[in-house]
Amino acid sequence: MTLARPGSTRIAVRRWAQLLLGLFLFGVAVSLMIRAEIGLDPWTVFAQGLERQTGISIGVVVVLLGAGVLLLWIPLRQRPGIGTVLNVLLIGPVMDLALPLIATPEPLWGRILLFAGGLLLLSIATGLYIGARFGPGPRDGLMTGAHARFGWAVWKVRTGVEVTVLAIGWLLGGTVGFGTVAFALLIGPMVGVALPRLRVPEAVDPAGAGTAPGATDADTDEAPTGG
Repeated sequence: MTLARPGSTRIAVRRWAQLLLGLFLFGVAVSLMIRAEIGLDPWTVFAQGLERQTGISIGVVVVLLGAGVLLLWIPLRQRPGIGTVLNVLLIGPVMDLALPLIATPEPLWGRILLFAGGLLLLSIATGLYIGARFGPGPRDGLMTGAHARFGWAVWKVRTGVEVTVLAIGWLLGGTVGFGTVAFALLIGPMVGVALPRLRVPEAVDPAGAGTAPGATDADTDEAPTGG
């Protein structure tokens, strides 16, 4: 019988705690930005547009979109981690729980502060759950998978996909505004600051080889947004 080393047990507990906390905070952060009503990231614009056209709650739409994107991993020969699956399953329900609890401020400055708080929280949440090393979000895995499979530059794939979903979401009634521009300009640098500070270190075995309890081949630090 092999006993887990105390250090590896602590790291495993921290990874799971970071993963679940990060996904919860991610859902809250997106909800804050939705209630700010000054613009959203492309995928949330798309989800909001679908919500307004179908009457399905945005949380359910987010789950369905995530599952649809995950199916696209199959031809790209990508393997999701447990973090990828939980990303799809948990963020949407958290949004449906959080949105009724958040009111939209009347003054513009209040909505700007609400959006800024959501953006800051989102960057921390992304650092938490990506730093747990249980796999990327479904959308980020789509970008890196296309790069690995076809050699396309990640930024070109991301730009093409996000411009497309943003345009469709806007046509469906999703909220596009200066918050959309702020998100595009700021989220990368903000996550770039948060992620190195929140990345869980690998456990090291006695022989010096790095091991991470529960790690998968899908673990990655490539995703700048975690969505």
